[in-house]
Amino acid sequence: MTLVLLCLMAYQVCGEVLHEWGGVVMTLLLIVHHVLNRRWYASLFKGRYNAYRVVTAAVNTLLLGAIALTAVCGMSMSAHAVPFLYGLLPVSFARRCHLALSYWSFVLMGFHLGLHIPAMTAGLKWSGKTKTALSLPCAVIAGLGFRLFLKNGLPDYMLFRTPFAFFDYDKAAVRVFAENLAELIAFALLGACCAKVCKACGKNGRKRSALLPLLLVLLSLGIAAWLEANGVSAK
Repeated sequence: MTLVLLCLMAYQVCGEVLHEWGGVVMTLLLIVHHVLNRRWYASLFKGRYNAYRVVTAAVNTLLLGAIALTAVCGMSMSAHAVPFLYGLLPVSFARRCHLALSYWSFVLMGFHLGLHIPAMTAGLKWSGKTKTALSLPCAVIAGLGFRLFLKNGLPDYMLFRTPFAFFDYDKAAVRVFAENLAELIAFALLGACCAKVCKACGKNGRKRSALLPLLLVLLSLGIAAWLEANGVSAK
């Protein structure tokens, strides 16, 4: 799903036809993903909620809603994949919502992935020094991603300030994917650090273990601010 998402966000590289079919593939994968994870929905109203569970439930719900609405709006404008659904919603409304919600889905997907990173890496017997050494490059890439997030105008799209997407069709495909990946890593870092802080501040957590995640976020934001202040081109 992550690979499909990166392709969907690279509209200027893939083109309209592949973008539409990619959207159909993403919708089908989303349905399969949620069918396989149906037990998670069955447990929503069971047990106690700690900070991590609250954040996870909120992000998952928002992500599902954003992707579902993005898919409906996209199908309402389809001219190739599902043309029989064209006009399902007013095209002008669908176009603007699809643009904004696609970037919300992108950001929430990154955060969602990050929330699961601590659990996915829990079985790896890495020392604290190794984890720190691997985290620092991620923080640097995340800093670049935050800089690109602002430079490419994603906040304006997400807040419905820009009704049309402005793509640079002269930009190399490798650079387009690299920029999108850096932005995704930025929000994945936020999600991973949020998960670490929530668990560290839990009933059985150690408060000291929340220090590194907070420092990583501050480092990435500091790098983004430095790049912005010095006018460094994010390439």
